[in-house]
Amino acid sequence: MKIQFYLRFFTQYGQSLSITGNCDALGNNDLAAALPMQYLTDEFWTVSVELGKDFENDLQYSYILKNENGEDVQEWGNDRSVEFMKLQVDELTLIDTWNHAGEFENTFFTQPFKEVLLPKCKEAKTRSYKNITHIFKVKAPLLKADEVMCIAGSNLTLKKWSKEEPVLMQCEGDWWTARIDLSAESFPVAYKYGVFNIKEKNFAAFEAGNNRILYDSYGRKKITILHDGFAQLPNDTWKAAGVAIPVFSLRTEKSFGVGEFTDIKALVDWAKNAGMKLIQILPVNDTTANHNWQDSYPYAAISAFALHPVFLNLETTAGKASHPVIKSLKKKQAEFNALPEVDYEAVMKAKWAAAKELYHEQKKAMHEDAAFFEFFELNRHWLVPYAAFSYLRDKYKTPDFSLWKAHSVYDEHSIQQFVAPSQKHYDEVAIYYFIQFHLHLQLLDATNYAHANGIIVKGDIPIGIYRNSCDAWMEPELYNMSMQAGAPPDDFAVKGQNWGFPTYNWQRMAENDFKWWRQRFEQMSNYFDAFRIDHILGFFRIWSIPMHAVEGILGYFVPALPVHINEFGKSGLWFDYQRYCKPFINDDVLRELMHGDTEILKPYLDHIGDGQFALKDEFNTQRKVEAHFAKQEENDVNDRIKHGLYDCISNVILFEVEGSQSQQFHFRISMGSTSSFRFLDEEKRRKLDDLYVNYFYRRQDDFWRKEAMAKLPYLKRSTNMLVCGEDLGMVPECVPDVMKQLGMLSLEIQRMPKDSARQFFHPKDAPYMSVVTPSTHDMSTIRGWWEENRTQTQKFYTHELGQTGEAPYYCEPWIVTSIIKQHLYSPAMWSIFQIQELLGMNAVLRRENPNEERINVPANPKHYWRYRMHLSFEQLMKEEQFNGELKEMIVASGRG
Repeated sequence: MKIQFYLRFFTQYGQSLSITGNCDALGNNDLAAALPMQYLTDEFWTVSVELGKDFENDLQYSYILKNENGEDVQEWGNDRSVEFMKLQVDELTLIDTWNHAGEFENTFFTQPFKEVLLPKCKEAKTRSYKNITHIFKVKAPLLKADEVMCIAGSNLTLKKWSKEEPVLMQCEGDWWTARIDLSAESFPVAYKYGVFNIKEKNFAAFEAGNNRILYDSYGRKKITILHDGFAQLPNDTWKAAGVAIPVFSLRTEKSFGVGEFTDIKALVDWAKNAGMKLIQILPVNDTTANHNWQDSYPYAAISAFALHPVFLNLETTAGKASHPVIKSLKKKQAEFNALPEVDYEAVMKAKWAAAKELYHEQKKAMHEDAAFFEFFELNRHWLVPYAAFSYLRDKYKTPDFSLWKAHSVYDEHSIQQFVAPSQKHYDEVAIYYFIQFHLHLQLLDATNYAHANGIIVKGDIPIGIYRNSCDAWMEPELYNMSMQAGAPPDDFAVKGQNWGFPTYNWQRMAENDFKWWRQRFEQMSNYFDAFRIDHILGFFRIWSIPMHAVEGILGYFVPALPVHINEFGKSGLWFDYQRYCKPFINDDVLRELMHGDTEILKPYLDHIGDGQFALKDEFNTQRKVEAHFAKQEENDVNDRIKHGLYDCISNVILFEVEGSQSQQFHFRISMGSTSSFRFLDEEKRRKLDDLYVNYFYRRQDDFWRKEAMAKLPYLKRSTNMLVCGEDLGMVPECVPDVMKQLGMLSLEIQRMPKDSARQFFHPKDAPYMSVVTPSTHDMSTIRGWWEENRTQTQKFYTHELGQTGEAPYYCEPWIVTSIIKQHLYSPAMWSIFQIQELLGMNAVLRRENPNEERINVPANPKHYWRYRMHLSFEQLMKEEQFNGELKEMIVASGRG
C-alpha cells in the first residue's frame, strides 16, 4: 500500500518537519531515525511511503518539528491510529493537523477528565470501511450529555449545509468519526463540523472559523483519512473547584490521632456535598529517617515510592473492629484524637507496635495471597531495597548509609541474598512488605471511592529527595551529593531556603531516558489523577547551596552562565578578588550587624590590617559555626553571635566558580542589600549592578529554557495525569511560555504576583490554564495574613476588595467570603482552597486563633508539621447551612 502523508503546518525559515511511527519506513518510533518530510506549500508538508503485506499492526505515527536551533519538538498525543489490516485499498492518503501540546483541549484527554470528570461518549459498535472514500475525524471533548458531533458541507453528500439533517458522527476512541462516500462529488469540498443534540433532535451550532477545505479528490481503491484536530468550539468553559488539605491533617471519629488514607473517604463525601470536584493532598511518601518529630516533614521522603506508615488504618488492616489489637488501643486512640495537633512520635510508636502484632498474625496468609504476590512483583524494584534500607537504618541507628558497617554501598545481588526468607532477620524486613501492601490497598480504595463519587485526587511530587534516602543509596550517581537544593530569598524567607536535598544529576538521568522519573510517575498514577510538581523552576535551574553553607542565601543557580573576569574589565572595573569574593568585615559592618556592638564577634575574627577583619579558620564557614554552637549552651547571646557570624560569612558580592582558577564567578543573590556592596563607591556600585542585572535577568533566559525543554516534554509525555506546576518565587521570563507550550497548569496566588510592578494579583487576571488559590500550605491563611501587616492589609482592602474607609483589624467572615468569591469567579480552570480558608467564612466554625491554621513556615527548616483540623468531618457534615451556602456559591460561579 502506498501511503501519502500531508501535514497542515505553516513553518518559519529554518524549520523542518519529519514523521515517526511504528514501522520500518517511519523509523520504528526512534526519533533519530524519523523520516524527513518535504515542503509542499505554505499550508502543507508531505511525504510518501510504501507498506508491504508483512506489516500486520495498526499504523501509529506522529510528527516532529525541528527548529532552526536544533531543538526537536514532538507533537502531543498518541491517538492517531490507522486500522491498516482492515483497509482493502491500494492507496491511503492521510491529511493531518499538528497537535500542539499547549492546546487547551489536550487537557481534557488527560486521565482525570477521561476517566472521571467528563461524560463518556457512546462508543461506536462497528467500524466499516466498505463503500467509502473519506473518513473525517475531529475531537470535541466538552460536549454535553446527548450531544454528538456532525458534519455538513457544500455538496449533496454533506447535506448542502443542512442544519436539520447534517451527517451525524460516531464516537471512536478520542475521535468523532464520519465515514463518507464522496465518489460522486466534485472537488474541492467546503465543510464544517457542528454540534447536534440527538435527544432534542436539533442543531446546536457550527464550529467557529472559516470553512474547512478538502482538495483531495476521489480515486479508485483509495481512502483518505482526515485527522482534523479539535473542532473550533469554546474550549475554556469547563471550570471546577477543589479543596486542599494534607492527609495527616484530616480528622474523623475513627482517626488515630492523625489523618489516615481511610479518612480520605470522609473528605470526598464532604467535598462532593459542597459541589467540589477535586481534593488535593501533600506528599504521602515515607519520611521515617530518625524516628522523631522531625520526620513529620513530608518533602523529605526516604523513598520516592514507599507510602508513609503513619497513614495506615489499623482497624482496616486487622479486618475488624473487635480484633484484640484494635480493642486494646481504644483508650490511646481517644487520647490521641482529643489532641488539637498531631503527636507524631507517639502516634508512630503506637501504630508501629500494633502493625508488628498484626504482621506476625497475618504473615502466613499474606504470603499465600495472590493479591499480595501481584503487588510484590509489580513493585519489587523499589519495595525490596526500601525494606532492606529501613531494616539497616534501624540496625545501625542512622539513615546515613555511609556510616553502615555493611551494605553501605548498594549491590542488588547482595541485597537479594540479605532479604532472603531463609535469613533470621527476614520478618524484620518483610514487615515493610506487609505495611506497604496494606497502605497500597487503603489508598487505592480511597481514590477509587473518590472516582466513584466524581472526585479526582491531586497528589504532590517533591522536587528533591532526602539526602540519606533509599533512592540515594541505590543510585547515588543520579544526584549531586556534594550540593544542597533550596530556594533564593523571598518575602517569606529572607535568608533563602536550604532544603538539604542533593540536587539532580540530569545528565545521568537522561542517559537512561529518565527511568527513575518514569517509574515515579507510574507509581503515582496508581492513585492520583493529577499532580503538582513542587518547585517546577528546578527543571529550569535549581538553587544550589554548597555543603559548607547553612543558609540558602549562599546559593546560586545551577546551571547558569557565569560572569568571566574579562567582563569586569570591559565594564571599567578593576577586579579586586579579596574585596569582592571574601567576606567584607570592618567596625562599621560589625556595628550595623550587631546593632552597635562592635566587640561581640571579634573573638571569632582576625585583624588583617587597614581596619578590616577576616574570620578565623575554625569559623570561616557557616557549617563550622553551626557545629561550634551546637556544643555551646543554648541562649539568646549565643544565638545572636551565631547568626551574626552567618551574616559576616554571607557578606560577599561574588562566588568563584570551583575549578575556574579565579576566572569565572556567580553573583551573590540580593547583592544590593549587603554592606559589602553598599560600602563601595557609587561608580563601582553602578557598574556591578549592571553586571548583576544582566547575570540574573538577561543572559540566562534562553539557556534555562533549553534546559527545561530537554526534560519537561519527555517527562510530561511519560504520564497521562494532569500536570500542574508550582511556578512561584524568582520566576525566569521563559517559564510561563514553556509551561504554556507544554500545556501545564500554572499556580496563581493573590499575594504572590508574578508581575513585579504589582503588589497583588487579582484572580480575574488568571490564565485559563491555571490553578488559583488564596494561599498554600507554605503561607499563612487569609486570616493570618490579614493581621501581619496593617499597611498591606489596608492597600488590599482598598484596591483589591474595592472598599472604603479603614480596614477591619481582624479578618471578618465577609472578607474571607469576598476573597473566595473572587477566586471562584476567576477564568482559571481550577479554584482550589485550603479547608481552613473555607471554614474562615463562618464565624462559628473557624478557629479562634488564625495562627493555628498555618501548616508550614518555610523560613524555619525545623518546623514541626502537625496541623490538624479542629472539627471532625462527622461534625462538618452536620453543618447543613454552611455546606449548602458553600455549594450554592460554587454552583453560582459556574464551577458546580
